[in-house]
Amino acid sequence: MAIRNAVQRGSLVYVYNEKASLIFTIPSGSGPKDGLKGYTSGGVNVQRGSLIYMYNDRGSLSHTVPG
Repeated sequence: MAIRNAVQRGSLVYVYNEKASLIFTIPSGSGPKDGLKGYTSGGVNVQRGSLIYMYNDRGSLSHTVPG
């Protein structure tokens, strides 16, 4: 199911599908650079510390890269 929207609220990122239903949440961290970095229909990118975590459209971690 494709991602339609991702919104950060506090220490969580809420990810919604095309029907505006919540499909999963991701912790966003608490550091000054931490949080939602972007999303596409296929994934969400969240920075926590020195790494960017990339999640697929099912909420599974696909990989990490240095931030």
